[in-house]
Amino acid sequence: MHAADSKLILASASPRRLDLLKQIHITPADILPADIDETPLKGERPEALALRLATSKAQAVQHALSSTDHDGAFILAADTVVAQGQKEMGKPVDANEARKFLKIMSGKRHVVLGGIAIIAPDGRISSKVVKTTVQFKRLTAQEIELYIESGEWDGKAGGYAIQGLASAFVKSINGSYSNIVGLSLYETRNMLIGLGYQG
Repeated sequence: MHAADSKLILASASPRRLDLLKQIHITPADILPADIDETPLKGERPEALALRLATSKAQAVQHALSSTDHDGAFILAADTVVAQGQKEMGKPVDANEARKFLKIMSGKRHVVLGGIAIIAPDGRISSKVVKTTVQFKRLTAQEIELYIESGEWDGKAGGYAIQGLASAFVKSINGSYSNIVGLSLYETRNMLIGLGYQG
């Protein structure tokens, strides 16, 4: 496949993932968010959830594209799960849940699990989970309330965005920073190259 022929479809509505890809000069030919049920299965561990959701999103878009002119494109999907131990913290349904998540993470380590799935034009699938450990400072009640008022928690796994006000809560990071934002660029690029993407 020639470089000019490598097309990438991003199966995500996340503006953060699009911005991250642009940082490494990868511009998707199209953005087609996958509409899937993200409810964890009974007894499903956070790591397994991140991998299943990323894979399911890529496959949902693959099926939707089977008879369109996007045939022959690489499909990239991702999902982010935040967990404290085996407790999964998804996107908060409201401010109260976001507040609860911040209290759980206060003064402790949590993990950000980034599921990545890529389907090549020939149907091969490459998938993996990238794990980043984040240590939060002990948060005061005022810090939590100010963050809730900012609204940054809305639509974010774990109820925070590291690239915003919550950056002041982070004492240390072990692993990929871009994974916390929404997509590990190192792993994504290597996976794409491994499947033959030239972009």
